[in-house]
Amino acid sequence: MNERDFDLSRRAFLDRVLAASAGVGVLSAAPWAAAAAAAAAPAQGERVRLGVVGTGDRGRALIQNIAKTRNCTVAAICDIYAPNLARGKALVPASTPAFADYRAMLDAGGLDAVVIATPLDLHARQTFDAVDAGLHVWCEKAMARTVADCGAMITRARAGGKVLQVGHQRMFHPTYLDALKRAKAGDIGAITQIRASWHRNKSWRRQLPEGAGSELDRQLNWRLYRDRSAGLMTELATHQLQVANWFLDALPTRVMGSGSICFWKDGREVYDHVALIYDYPGGRKTIYSSLLNNARYGCEEQIQGSKGTIEPELGRIYSENAPRAAQLAQLQCDVQGGRKRPIPIGGATWFPELPVRTPGDPLKWGEYDETMLQFEGFGEAVRSGRELPGLLYQAYHASVASLLGEQAMDTGRIIEWPKDLVSV
Repeated sequence: MNERDFDLSRRAFLDRVLAASAGVGVLSAAPWAAAAAAAAAPAQGERVRLGVVGTGDRGRALIQNIAKTRNCTVAAICDIYAPNLARGKALVPASTPAFADYRAMLDAGGLDAVVIATPLDLHARQTFDAVDAGLHVWCEKAMARTVADCGAMITRARAGGKVLQVGHQRMFHPTYLDALKRAKAGDIGAITQIRASWHRNKSWRRQLPEGAGSELDRQLNWRLYRDRSAGLMTELATHQLQVANWFLDALPTRVMGSGSICFWKDGREVYDHVALIYDYPGGRKTIYSSLLNNARYGCEEQIQGSKGTIEPELGRIYSENAPRAAQLAQLQCDVQGGRKRPIPIGGATWFPELPVRTPGDPLKWGEYDETMLQFEGFGEAVRSGRELPGLLYQAYHASVASLLGEQAMDTGRIIEWPKDLVSV
C-alpha cells in the first residue's frame, strides 16, 4: 500500500466513523465522534508535538499509533527503566530526544503536549507538572489512584486552560459507535442489564532480570501492589464501566461486590478475581466480572434489551425474536405437498432454556486501530485549545466507578455514588 492508497483507505474509514455516529440521539451521546472528521481533511500547519512518558508495552503501542496520524508526532520520549527506553528509541527517529526523567523532558521544551503511559499512581502528579509547564495532557486510563486525584486532574487542567484527554478508545471505535446508534434507535428495546467480563489466563507478573530486588519488582509489577494500582478494576474494568455508563446514559447509584486473591497466591496485594453489581436508575444493572485464571469468555459486553442484545466486542446484534422452529416449517411443507409422515405428539414437558445460538447481524467495523483516531481527535483539541466535548465526563465517571467498586469489595458494604464529585 502506498501513501495515496493509505490516505484514501483512511478517509473511507473516517467516513464510516461519521456514518456510525449519525442517528437518533447519538451525536448527543458521542459528541466527540465528529472530531474525527477533521483528520479526514488535509493536515493544516505543523503536527502537534507529543512527549511520551512511559515506553513500556502500552507506551510503545501508543507511539506506533501516533505515527499513523496526520496531525501528531512523537517529539520526545521518556522512561526511567533503561530497557524500556531503548525499546522506545527503536520506534522513533534517532534524532528524537530521550530522557530518563520526565521533568527534564518538560524543561527541555519543544513540546505541545505530553502522553502519560506510566503506572497509575504517577498519573496525577505527572499531569499537574505537565499542565504547570504549559502543556496539554493525554493520559492513559484509569485517571488516578484515588477519586480525589481524578477530580484534581480535571480542576488543574481547566484552571490552566489546558486540554486533558483520557485513553478510552472504545469511544472512537466504529463498531461501538454503530452499536450505540442501533441502541439509541431502539433496535434492542429498553436496555435493562449489561453483562461485562474481562477474563484472562495469565498471572500478570512480569519476569524480572536475574538478581533484581524488590524495588525493581514494584516498578515493573506495579499492577500487583495496592499503593500503585487497583488491579483488575483500574487496569481493565474502567473500559467496560465506561461502556455501561454510555449505553445506559446514566451513572450508577451504588455498587456492591466481592473480590479475592483466589488463584495467583504469589505475594500480590490486588484481587485476581472480582465480581460486582452496579445499580443504575430505574432498577437497571451492570454485572461485571474479571479473573486471571480462565480465558474462555475473554473480553465482552452483552448489552441486553427487551427486543435484543448487542455484543460490540464480537461486532454482532441479536434479536429476541427466535427463528421459526425447523420442525414446524417442515410440517407446513408436508401439508402443502400432500405428504404424510409420523408426527410426535408426546415427549418431555420441559426443556432447558439454553443460550440462543442464532448468528445475529454484523455491526460496522473499522480498518484501523481506534487508538489512532483518538490521537487525531486529541491533536485537533490541542490545536483549538478546546477539549472534545463529553470525553472527560465519560472517563472521569468510569474511573470513579472502578475505585468505588474496589471500596465495595474491600469493605463488604454497598457503596453509594458520591454527591461531591467535580462537575465535568
